[in-house]
Amino acid sequence: IELSTLDMATSGINIDEIYIYKNSAADPQFMPLHRIASGFCKVVAEHYPMLVGRPLVNDEGKGVINVDPTNLCLPDIADINVEHPAEDYMESSSDGKVAFFNLHKFYKHSGVDELPHATYTKDHSAAIVRIIRFRNSDYAALYISFSHMLFDAIGATAFFNNWAECTRNLDNPSYQLQTPPVNDRKAVSDYFASVEPTEPPHIQHFRDQSAVPIMKAPGSIAPLLLSIPERPLFKEQHLIHFSKEKFEQIRQDVDPEQTTNLALAALLTKVLLQADIQAFNSMPQWSYVMIPYECRQRTKIPPAYSGNLSFTAIAFMDSQRVLNSSYKEVAQAIKEHCSKVSSEYAKNTIDVIENEAGVFFQASLSMCNSADTSYVGLTNLRHMSLYTIDFGYGGPAILSCNYFLREGMMRIYNNQQDGGIDLFLNLKNDMFKHVQSSKELLKYAQVIF
Repeated sequence: IELSTLDMATSGINIDEIYIYKNSAADPQFMPLHRIASGFCKVVAEHYPMLVGRPLVNDEGKGVINVDPTNLCLPDIADINVEHPAEDYMESSSDGKVAFFNLHKFYKHSGVDELPHATYTKDHSAAIVRIIRFRNSDYAALYISFSHMLFDAIGATAFFNNWAECTRNLDNPSYQLQTPPVNDRKAVSDYFASVEPTEPPHIQHFRDQSAVPIMKAPGSIAPLLLSIPERPLFKEQHLIHFSKEKFEQIRQDVDPEQTTNLALAALLTKVLLQADIQAFNSMPQWSYVMIPYECRQRTKIPPAYSGNLSFTAIAFMDSQRVLNSSYKEVAQAIKEHCSKVSSEYAKNTIDVIENEAGVFFQASLSMCNSADTSYVGLTNLRHMSLYTIDFGYGGPAILSCNYFLREGMMRIYNNQQDGGIDLFLNLKNDMFKHVQSSKELLKYAQVIF
């Protein structure tokens, strides 16, 4: 199965999700391992064979997932029994109505030092599933880990729901998925073959930021991208909750004409910049905001396409100007940079990765919180169908995630309990202390941990 350039650009990154299910019906057979595992094997065998393949560079110099029946990378599926109730690892909102899963508490007090990560490099499983069972508790947690090369967030969410759909219908051997995935990467290459690239402003910006001239990529980019080592996870993770009312209030206070996501990005950009200044006792030169956009709805590529089809829009702003600007002005500046995502910009991103990989790596180096730069990397998962992942026992009650990559990265999930949002944030503890004391942030948010 040929990998696209966008797939290979995520090499070394995993998708590691944790979904907490509640046994509201007191079912003694709640989330049984044999059914969850059988559903997984069925959906992989019939629709997602790449989940048991291995990445390699073929004789033509292309990156592929090789599904060799004699050398499969089989999934690792197991139970974990924890001798404490799930409630021992929960936090509550200030009104006691919303529960959150605290991963730090879980690792510190459960006896589970770390949940395993899918990997190709040590001959471990390319997909890892754990059902975490808590003693004397109505809750069970589902943990899943696999390579980002296989799916973006849209593709992963579809996989989770298809897996759950297969599990619910195991007793019907002839059952077929309602919406099978489209795995063929030619859907992307064929579409972009006729698109003329247009360079977004941030590409030249990162060329200019490089201390040395950026070299052109020699020949095929696949050997370089697939040799990227697995990157260590960032363990200083924090959770901030916004109620439904407070989340909407941000938009009203920043600019009612903007989306809630842009208003939130503007708030976080100024709050993180002020925290940077306090932490490093200096003014960073640049403030970056990175927002991924998926392109299925913007192109003729099938909506059920399973691979990576997300492109990053990056706003780069002079930090002094950000500091002196209103939230409305910052939101408008982010929109100016990030609202012009198009097929032409996307094609240029692919071309840059293939021909100027140094720009790609320079951007990765630049986007962080330091004495020189302030960074907000905002991945919005609010519109993903995560609460519909129902294996026959109801959808998840609480959404969480394992540690993920990169300082400054953030994930936004809907919180079904109160209609608000949960913001998972990677930030060094010494810097986060300035964020959690921000009066501007605390007008709208509650810091959970």
